[in-house]
Amino acid sequence: MSIVTVQLGQCGNQVGHELFDLLCSDAQQGQRKLYSTASCERFFHQTAHGELVARAVLVDMEPKVINQSISRAVKGGRWRYGESSHFSQKQGSGNNWANGYCVHGPRHRDVVEELVRREVERCDRLAGLMAMMSVAGGTGSGVGTYVTQCLRDIYPKSFILNHLTWPYGTGEVIVQNYNSVLTLAHLYQLSDAILVHENDTVHRICSQLLNIKHISFSDVNRVIAHQLGSIMQPALTADSHGVYSRNPLGELVSALTCHPEYKLLSVCTIPQMSSSSIAYSAFSWPGLLKHLRQMLISNTKMEEGIDWQVRPPAGSERTRSLTGPSFNTSLANLLILRGKDVYSAETGGFEDPALYTSWLPSEEAFNLWKSPVPFNKYEKSATLVSNSQALLRPLDNMVGKAWNMFASRAYIHQYIKFGISEEDFLDSFTSLEQVISSYSQLC
Repeated sequence: MSIVTVQLGQCGNQVGHELFDLLCSDAQQGQRKLYSTASCERFFHQTAHGELVARAVLVDMEPKVINQSISRAVKGGRWRYGESSHFSQKQGSGNNWANGYCVHGPRHRDVVEELVRREVERCDRLAGLMAMMSVAGGTGSGVGTYVTQCLRDIYPKSFILNHLTWPYGTGEVIVQNYNSVLTLAHLYQLSDAILVHENDTVHRICSQLLNIKHISFSDVNRVIAHQLGSIMQPALTADSHGVYSRNPLGELVSALTCHPEYKLLSVCTIPQMSSSSIAYSAFSWPGLLKHLRQMLISNTKMEEGIDWQVRPPAGSERTRSLTGPSFNTSLANLLILRGKDVYSAETGGFEDPALYTSWLPSEEAFNLWKSPVPFNKYEKSATLVSNSQALLRPLDNMVGKAWNMFASRAYIHQYIKFGISEEDFLDSFTSLEQVISSYSQLC
């Protein structure tokens, strides 16, 4: 089954290119025909001349990034985007969610829907749609939200995963918190799952783990692509009977988002290190999984800085504070192991009922995927996709900052003039306050 990816705005198109580049490179390494075939079927279609063409639609209100992505893919020589699978204009959304959602989205709805339809019809079987976007700017967040709404209307029974890149906390755009609140509140009604990468976290990975001195957006995007690829590439589920997973989006959603109030997914990957360090490093499954479990418990996205003092609490102590270190309660976790001796890995530590909410049995809350094929230069690697309280604090901070601006009516007129009312803001705040409350009470 195949996934159609919709790349939206500057961030979505840049991350999307890095992801397809990694997927193609990984699928073509070594003699692993079944894995390669499954991966290519999932993300690419082949022309009569054997060229790999990404199952992707590229959308931006400015042409620069799309042109760069297309030319970089062609220059790489291993895959390319479709010749008529992209749409751009010559005027952006001005970092204004309302401009993207109320103006550009409706204005260009027909052409974008047609591009997606063509890609869907190229699939023998559709596994679902993945929309890649940021939440800070105007096109990725505003047009991205509108396009997601259209996809939900047209493909009501298909799985839709939104991959969101959250902005730096110090600020990229003055109204980024407004854009983020409006995006998340709307997507919560539309998407089956929302997978989040925080720029601040990925930046720290680049600096502290990969030892990159001058970090660029390309470096950040490659880390995101690595983590996404480790989730999306073929793997074996518990009941797959030796056949690679057919519907990764469906199985991801089924494993992690069993309740419509809980859709926020975070990712941890281990190991992550510079290429020069890998040759001098040895990994064991017990060591990797011990560290990854503690990263989950203490809500740490990197090996460096793990708080080993955090332990699963007793029942009456399972309360959540938005300040200070605390135990990270999970609703559900998906562990994906790839590489050498993967079937010898002992994963019982992730089945501990103390890690999970009391109202879902741990045998239903934990899922495991495995693949003996090493991924992206690592002999052994583990990825944990978690529906937990990991994003509660950054979500609460973002909503708080947006509310403080709204209370003083800062920049509200910029949204009203494009068709978003103060009531729309209030509805979005109410929606996200309910999400915060639900995750806070996850115990």
